[in-house]
Amino acid sequence: MSSASKLSLPDVSDPLAAAIVALLRQKLEAKERVLSEKDQTISAKDAELARKDQALQAAGEIIQQLKEALRLERIKKYGKASETLSDLQLELLDREPAVASDEIESEAASGPLPDSGAEKAAERAPRRRNRQHPGRNKLPSHLQRVEEIVACAAGQCRCGRCGAETKVIGYEETEVLGMKPAEYFVRVIKREKRACSRCIEHGVATAPAPERIAPKSIFADETIVEFIIRKYCDSVPLYRQRAILMRDLGIDVALTTINDAVLRVGELLIPVVEAMKRDLVTGGYIQADETHVDVQTPEKKGENHRAFFWQYSAPGKGVIFDFEMTRGKKVAQEFFKDYGGILHTDGYVAYEKDIGTPDLIHACCLAHARRGFIDALKVQTKGQAADIRLERAVALMDDLFAIDRQAREQNLSLADRHALRRERAPALLSDLHALLSEMKASSTILPQSVAGKAINYTLKRWAELTRFLEHPVIELSTNWAENSMRPVAIGRRNWLHLGSKEAGPKIAAIFSVVESCRKLGAPIRKYLADVLPGLADRSIQELAGLTPTAYAAKLAS
Repeated sequence: MSSASKLSLPDVSDPLAAAIVALLRQKLEAKERVLSEKDQTISAKDAELARKDQALQAAGEIIQQLKEALRLERIKKYGKASETLSDLQLELLDREPAVASDEIESEAASGPLPDSGAEKAAERAPRRRNRQHPGRNKLPSHLQRVEEIVACAAGQCRCGRCGAETKVIGYEETEVLGMKPAEYFVRVIKREKRACSRCIEHGVATAPAPERIAPKSIFADETIVEFIIRKYCDSVPLYRQRAILMRDLGIDVALTTINDAVLRVGELLIPVVEAMKRDLVTGGYIQADETHVDVQTPEKKGENHRAFFWQYSAPGKGVIFDFEMTRGKKVAQEFFKDYGGILHTDGYVAYEKDIGTPDLIHACCLAHARRGFIDALKVQTKGQAADIRLERAVALMDDLFAIDRQAREQNLSLADRHALRRERAPALLSDLHALLSEMKASSTILPQSVAGKAINYTLKRWAELTRFLEHPVIELSTNWAENSMRPVAIGRRNWLHLGSKEAGPKIAAIFSVVESCRKLGAPIRKYLADVLPGLADRSIQELAGLTPTAYAAKLAS
């Protein structure tokens, strides 16, 4: 209220003066009402402006989040070479009907374009130095050498000066990797039938049938093993393998016949995987992860159900895939219900509470935390000033991984690696935690931005991320588990989905054995050929000696 409204008019006895004073009082009250209404209007407009400012700020945060998410999706789409491109360059690539990898690399080498309305970047990214070619690859010495001598032409066999016949003084040698196409044949199994010509009443004796993977199948064991390797190692779907048989040999085999033989292998391997599971759970350290796979179900016509392969493994042990129709917490609870060791996972909430026995120790993957900061750096365009705090956070995490890398290079034991960690890691972790706390309190990093989410993810799981200081067996990352799931991720791009949920456990068993052999360095073809025939007649007590871990140990001894 203005100072004028605070003035008071004196009381007078003169009627004329009193009338004037009354009139002035009315005018003063009217002005006060006008000023009060204006004050209310101004207050309402100030409140409205404040609300609009809040809405504008919220909209800006949402736009920034969407821009960051869009940039990350485009980088995933166009690959690592696109990380240096500006938002405008990525947008231009989106408008192209088709983009080749060399076009992306050329665009990245040309430097960033300025975004509309923004100034050009002061400095262009320096071109990468052309790396020196490592030279021709040397072929393994254990392969058979087949010599092919190329003779000189007739004109080269005579001396160009005197006309005398020249002599061979040596050879210019070049080694190339050759191959023989796969050779198919029909194996005719003839089992002897014997009888006594004098004692007819004793009947006929027939030689026992040889042990086979699928006794009633038209495929021999080595052919079935080949189907397995091509599909689950090389990601060649069965329908393509059927087409290859038709193209190369003119053999028209029903797809169901091939599929039945493959699923028979999965059925045989399920008890072996159960033995692998018992061996894994009795250990003290497990890495867990999961990945999706589509499954055809009668309940969803024209649409696949999203199921999951849950993967459990540990360095030096086998890899177990468990097929489930859901990603729910109950799956992890069932698998770890009697487990009281160390469980190492990513940040998926299904592993966080009510898992295993009370003795279970949960650790989290430092590589997943680091990945969030890498994504935060990726969404920063070339025209923007990089946040040195993000780079510092990544550098501190890299220093932690460098400790383990040094331990691997020096072939240190777990105890020696633990001592090295205890010596160098605490200072790095202290600096990292202080840096992240400072960044979280900063007003320049939005909580829902890519950087803000990375900071919150790491600080929320700080205790789980630093468990390696207390337990030497814990790796810094769950890369062992993640790498085990790559064959599934690559395979589903080719064979697209599983034919039924009943096939899921059998296919999971095949993946378990195939990936275990790869991790342990056991020859998968030889393992399947040695273990599968007669496996159905083996006792439960024998299965522990037939796992890929036991098989690899026998080969190493």
